[in-house]
Amino acid sequence: MGIPMTALEVLKAATGYLAQHGVENHRLNAEHLLAHVLGKEKRIDLYLEFDRPLGEKERTPLRELAKRRSQGVPLQHLLGTVEFCGRIFRCDSRALIPRPETEQLVELVLKETPHARSLVDVGTGSGVIAASLALAWPEAIGYACDISKDALALASENIACHDLENQISLIHCNLLEALTGPFDTIVANLPYIPTSEISSLAREVHYDPLTALDGGLAGLDLIECLMPAAKKHLSPGGLIALEIGHDQSEMVCAMLAEHNYRDIASHADYQGIQRFVTARHG
Repeated sequence: MGIPMTALEVLKAATGYLAQHGVENHRLNAEHLLAHVLGKEKRIDLYLEFDRPLGEKERTPLRELAKRRSQGVPLQHLLGTVEFCGRIFRCDSRALIPRPETEQLVELVLKETPHARSLVDVGTGSGVIAASLALAWPEAIGYACDISKDALALASENIACHDLENQISLIHCNLLEALTGPFDTIVANLPYIPTSEISSLAREVHYDPLTALDGGLAGLDLIECLMPAAKKHLSPGGLIALEIGHDQSEMVCAMLAEHNYRDIASHADYQGIQRFVTARHG
Protein backbone atom coordinates (compact mmCIF):
# COMPACT_ATOMS: atom_id res chain seq x y z
CA MET A 1 0.00 0.00 0.00
CA GLY A 2 2.95 2.33 0.63
CA ILE A 3 3.35 5.03 3.24
CA PRO A 4 0.45 7.51 3.20
CA MET A 5 1.37 10.90 1.74
CA THR A 6 -0.51 14.17 1.54
CA ALA A 7 -1.03 15.97 -1.75
CA LEU A 8 1.57 18.53 -0.70
CA GLU A 9 4.15 15.85 0.07
CA VAL A 10 3.47 14.18 -3.27
CA LEU A 11 3.79 17.53 -5.02
CA LYS A 12 7.12 18.24 -3.35
CA ALA A 13 8.43 14.81 -4.31
CA ALA A 14 7.39 15.26 -7.94
CA THR A 15 8.91 18.74 -8.00
CA GLY A 16 12.22 17.41 -6.70
CA TYR A 17 12.23 14.58 -9.22
CA LEU A 18 11.65 16.95 -12.15
CA ALA A 19 14.30 19.33 -10.86
CA GLN A 20 16.85 16.51 -10.67
CA HIS A 21 16.16 15.71 -14.32
CA GLY A 22 16.65 19.25 -15.54
CA VAL A 23 13.04 20.19 -16.22
CA GLU A 24 12.59 23.95 -16.25
CA ASN A 25 9.80 25.39 -14.11
CA HIS A 26 9.73 22.08 -12.24
CA ARG A 27 7.25 23.21 -9.56
CA LEU A 28 4.82 24.54 -12.16
CA ASN A 29 5.11 21.34 -14.18
CA ALA A 30 4.52 19.20 -11.10
CA GLU A 31 1.43 21.21 -10.17
CA HIS A 32 -0.06 20.82 -13.63
CA LEU A 33 0.60 17.07 -13.68
CA LEU A 34 -0.85 16.49 -10.22
CA ALA A 35 -3.91 18.61 -11.00
CA HIS A 36 -4.38 16.55 -14.19
CA VAL A 37 -4.19 13.26 -12.26
CA LEU A 38 -6.68 14.53 -9.68
CA GLY A 39 -9.08 15.79 -12.34
CA LYS A 40 -8.74 19.44 -11.42
CA GLU A 41 -9.54 22.02 -14.07
CA LYS A 42 -7.01 24.47 -12.64
CA ARG A 43 -3.77 23.76 -10.86
CA ILE A 44 -4.63 26.48 -8.32
CA ASP A 45 -7.34 24.14 -7.00
CA LEU A 46 -4.57 21.99 -5.53
CA TYR A 47 -3.90 24.63 -2.88
CA LEU A 48 -7.26 23.85 -1.27
CA GLU A 49 -6.41 20.16 -0.91
CA PHE A 50 -2.79 20.04 0.23
CA ASP A 51 -3.79 17.91 3.25
CA ARG A 52 -5.68 15.37 1.12
CA PRO A 53 -4.16 11.88 1.47
CA LEU A 54 -3.13 10.28 -1.82
CA GLY A 55 -2.77 6.57 -2.35
CA GLU A 56 -1.19 4.51 -5.10
CA LYS A 57 -4.26 5.05 -7.28
CA GLU A 58 -3.20 8.69 -7.69
CA ARG A 59 0.55 8.40 -7.18
CA THR A 60 1.18 5.70 -9.79
CA PRO A 61 -0.12 7.69 -12.79
CA LEU A 62 1.67 10.79 -11.49
CA ARG A 63 4.96 8.89 -11.35
CA GLU A 64 4.49 7.76 -14.95
CA LEU A 65 3.71 11.28 -16.12
CA ALA A 66 6.66 12.73 -14.23
CA LYS A 67 8.95 10.10 -15.76
CA ARG A 68 7.80 10.94 -19.28
CA ARG A 69 8.16 14.67 -18.57
CA SER A 70 11.70 14.07 -17.31
CA GLN A 71 12.46 12.36 -20.63
CA GLY A 72 11.50 15.51 -22.50
CA VAL A 73 7.87 14.83 -23.47
CA PRO A 74 6.23 18.29 -23.49
CA LEU A 75 3.87 19.10 -20.67
CA GLN A 76 1.12 20.00 -23.13
CA HIS A 77 1.28 16.56 -24.74
CA LEU A 78 0.98 14.90 -21.34
CA LEU A 79 -2.02 17.03 -20.41
CA GLY A 80 -3.53 16.82 -23.89
CA THR A 81 -4.43 20.50 -23.73
CA VAL A 82 -2.91 23.96 -23.98
CA GLU A 83 -4.21 27.34 -22.88
CA PHE A 84 -4.17 29.96 -25.64
CA CYS A 85 -5.65 33.45 -25.43
CA GLY A 86 -7.50 32.45 -22.27
CA ARG A 87 -9.14 29.38 -23.78
CA ILE A 88 -8.37 25.66 -23.64
CA PHE A 89 -7.49 23.80 -26.83
CA ARG A 90 -6.51 20.22 -27.56
CA CYS A 91 -2.82 19.66 -28.13
CA ASP A 92 -0.75 16.69 -29.27
CA SER A 93 2.06 15.66 -31.60
CA ARG A 94 -0.02 16.25 -34.75
CA ALA A 95 0.81 19.97 -34.75
CA LEU A 96 3.15 22.57 -33.30
CA ILE A 97 2.50 23.38 -29.64
CA PRO A 98 1.16 26.95 -29.58
CA ARG A 99 3.68 29.30 -27.98
CA PRO A 100 2.85 32.23 -25.67
CA GLU A 101 4.31 34.73 -28.15
CA THR A 102 1.79 33.60 -30.75
CA GLU A 103 -0.94 34.93 -28.45
CA GLN A 104 0.64 38.31 -29.09
CA LEU A 105 0.28 37.76 -32.83
CA VAL A 106 -3.47 37.40 -32.31
CA GLU A 107 -3.52 40.51 -30.10
CA LEU A 108 -1.60 42.45 -32.77
CA VAL A 109 -4.01 41.44 -35.54
CA LEU A 110 -7.01 42.47 -33.44
CA LYS A 111 -5.35 45.82 -32.69
CA GLU A 112 -4.51 46.46 -36.35
CA THR A 113 -7.93 45.29 -37.58
CA PRO A 114 -10.63 45.60 -34.89
CA HIS A 115 -13.28 44.32 -37.30
CA ALA A 116 -12.87 41.93 -40.22
CA ARG A 117 -15.31 40.16 -42.51
CA SER A 118 -12.93 37.46 -43.70
CA LEU A 119 -9.68 35.87 -42.59
CA VAL A 120 -7.23 33.18 -43.56
CA ASP A 121 -4.87 31.41 -41.16
CA VAL A 122 -2.09 29.95 -43.31
CA GLY A 123 -0.34 26.91 -41.84
CA THR A 124 -3.00 26.72 -39.16
CA GLY A 125 -1.54 23.74 -37.25
CA SER A 126 -3.78 23.16 -34.24
CA GLY A 127 -6.15 25.91 -35.39
CA VAL A 128 -5.77 28.12 -32.33
CA ILE A 129 -5.07 31.34 -34.25
CA ALA A 130 -8.05 30.92 -36.56
CA ALA A 131 -10.31 29.98 -33.67
CA SER A 132 -9.18 32.88 -31.47
CA LEU A 133 -9.70 35.42 -34.25
CA ALA A 134 -13.07 33.95 -35.22
CA LEU A 135 -14.25 34.17 -31.63
CA ALA A 136 -13.21 37.84 -31.58
CA TRP A 137 -14.86 38.48 -34.97
CA PRO A 138 -18.16 36.56 -34.76
CA GLU A 139 -19.37 38.03 -38.06
CA ALA A 140 -16.25 37.01 -40.01
CA ILE A 141 -15.91 34.01 -42.30
CA GLY A 142 -12.61 32.20 -41.76
CA TYR A 143 -10.42 29.68 -43.55
CA ALA A 144 -7.71 27.60 -41.90
CA CYS A 145 -5.18 26.06 -44.30
CA ASP A 146 -2.48 23.48 -43.78
CA ILE A 147 -0.53 21.01 -45.91
CA SER A 148 -0.65 18.46 -43.07
CA LYS A 149 -3.78 16.32 -42.84
CA ASP A 150 -2.83 15.37 -39.27
CA ALA A 151 -2.70 19.02 -38.25
CA LEU A 152 -6.04 19.69 -39.91
CA ALA A 153 -7.58 16.77 -38.01
CA LEU A 154 -6.46 18.35 -34.73
CA ALA A 155 -7.62 21.78 -35.89
CA SER A 156 -11.01 20.27 -36.72
CA GLU A 157 -11.35 19.01 -33.15
CA ASN A 158 -10.49 22.45 -31.78
CA ILE A 159 -12.88 24.21 -34.15
CA ALA A 160 -15.64 21.83 -33.03
CA CYS A 161 -14.82 22.27 -29.33
CA HIS A 162 -15.48 26.00 -29.69
CA ASP A 163 -18.57 25.62 -31.91
CA LEU A 164 -16.96 27.32 -34.90
CA GLU A 165 -17.80 24.77 -37.62
CA ASN A 166 -20.16 27.22 -39.35
CA GLN A 167 -17.62 30.03 -39.25
CA ILE A 168 -14.28 28.37 -40.13
CA SER A 169 -13.62 26.11 -43.09
CA LEU A 170 -10.59 23.82 -43.03
CA ILE A 171 -8.64 23.62 -46.29
CA HIS A 172 -5.98 21.04 -47.16
CA CYS A 173 -3.52 22.89 -49.37
CA ASN A 174 -0.06 24.41 -49.63
CA LEU A 175 -0.18 28.06 -48.53
CA LEU A 176 -3.13 29.70 -50.40
CA GLU A 177 -3.27 27.45 -53.46
CA ALA A 178 -6.86 26.28 -52.94
CA LEU A 179 -8.35 29.72 -52.15
CA THR A 180 -9.50 32.60 -54.32
CA GLY A 181 -10.29 35.51 -51.98
CA PRO A 182 -10.17 38.39 -51.56
CA PHE A 183 -9.76 38.44 -47.78
CA ASP A 184 -9.48 41.22 -45.23
CA THR A 185 -6.81 39.51 -43.15
CA ILE A 186 -4.15 36.88 -43.77
CA VAL A 187 -2.22 35.68 -40.74
CA ALA A 188 0.58 33.13 -40.74
CA ASN A 189 2.88 31.50 -38.22
CA LEU A 190 4.83 29.45 -40.76
CA PRO A 191 8.01 27.43 -40.11
CA TYR A 192 10.87 29.93 -39.73
CA ILE A 193 13.75 28.00 -38.17
CA PRO A 194 16.79 27.51 -40.46
CA THR A 195 17.39 23.84 -41.22
CA SER A 196 20.88 23.95 -39.68
CA GLU A 197 19.48 25.04 -36.30
CA ILE A 198 16.87 22.29 -35.92
CA SER A 199 19.22 19.81 -34.22
CA SER A 200 20.20 22.33 -31.52
CA LEU A 201 16.64 23.08 -30.38
CA ALA A 202 15.43 22.13 -26.91
CA ARG A 203 14.50 18.46 -26.56
CA GLU A 204 10.81 19.31 -26.08
CA VAL A 205 10.70 21.04 -29.46
CA HIS A 206 11.67 17.81 -31.22
CA TYR A 207 8.22 16.44 -30.34
CA ASP A 208 6.74 19.02 -32.74
CA PRO A 209 6.37 17.93 -36.39
CA LEU A 210 9.52 18.74 -38.36
CA THR A 211 7.42 20.27 -41.11
CA ALA A 212 6.12 22.82 -38.60
CA LEU A 213 9.65 23.91 -37.69
CA ASP A 214 11.93 23.73 -40.72
CA GLY A 215 11.89 26.93 -42.75
CA GLY A 216 14.69 25.99 -45.13
CA LEU A 217 18.21 27.35 -45.50
CA ALA A 218 17.57 30.81 -44.00
CA GLY A 219 14.25 29.90 -42.40
CA LEU A 220 12.27 32.03 -44.85
CA ASP A 221 11.36 29.65 -47.68
CA LEU A 222 7.62 29.49 -47.02
CA ILE A 223 7.34 33.09 -45.83
CA GLU A 224 8.94 34.28 -49.05
CA CYS A 225 6.58 32.14 -51.13
CA LEU A 226 3.55 33.46 -49.25
CA MET A 227 4.15 37.15 -49.99
CA PRO A 228 3.23 37.27 -53.70
CA ALA A 229 0.40 34.80 -53.15
CA ALA A 230 -1.04 36.80 -50.25
CA LYS A 231 -0.98 40.00 -52.30
CA LYS A 232 -3.25 38.35 -54.87
CA HIS A 233 -5.62 37.21 -52.13
CA LEU A 234 -5.91 40.39 -50.04
CA SER A 235 -8.61 43.01 -50.32
CA PRO A 236 -7.42 46.59 -50.94
CA GLY A 237 -5.99 47.73 -47.63
CA GLY A 238 -6.04 44.16 -46.35
CA LEU A 239 -3.63 43.12 -43.61
CA ILE A 240 -0.94 40.44 -43.66
CA ALA A 241 0.52 39.54 -40.26
CA LEU A 242 3.48 37.21 -39.82
CA GLU A 243 5.29 35.63 -36.90
CA ILE A 244 9.01 35.33 -37.67
CA GLY A 245 12.36 34.33 -36.20
CA HIS A 246 14.30 36.53 -33.77
CA ASP A 247 16.71 37.89 -36.41
CA GLN A 248 14.52 37.97 -39.50
CA SER A 249 12.57 41.23 -39.28
CA GLU A 250 14.84 43.30 -41.55
CA MET A 251 14.86 40.62 -44.25
CA VAL A 252 11.10 40.09 -44.09
CA CYS A 253 10.37 43.83 -44.20
CA ALA A 254 12.67 44.17 -47.23
CA MET A 255 10.89 41.30 -48.99
CA LEU A 256 7.50 42.89 -48.37
CA ALA A 257 8.78 46.18 -49.78
CA GLU A 258 9.98 44.36 -52.90
CA HIS A 259 6.43 43.10 -53.39
CA ASN A 260 5.07 46.65 -53.01
CA TYR A 261 3.25 46.18 -49.74
CA ARG A 262 2.68 49.37 -47.76
CA ASP A 263 2.57 50.33 -44.08
CA ILE A 264 5.25 47.72 -43.37
CA ALA A 265 6.02 47.52 -39.65
CA SER A 266 8.02 45.31 -37.30
CA HIS A 267 6.67 44.62 -33.82
CA ALA A 268 8.42 43.40 -30.68
CA ASP A 269 7.18 40.66 -28.40
CA TYR A 270 7.16 41.07 -24.62
CA GLN A 271 10.84 40.11 -24.49
CA GLY A 272 11.78 42.90 -26.86
CA ILE A 273 12.41 40.59 -29.82
CA GLN A 274 11.17 41.80 -33.21
CA ARG A 275 8.88 38.80 -33.56
CA PHE A 276 6.09 40.04 -35.85
CA VAL A 277 5.75 41.93 -39.13
CA THR A 278 2.58 43.47 -40.51
CA ALA A 279 1.85 45.13 -43.87
CA ARG A 280 -1.06 46.14 -46.04
CA HIS A 281 -1.91 45.63 -49.70
CA GLY A 282 -2.80 48.44 -52.09
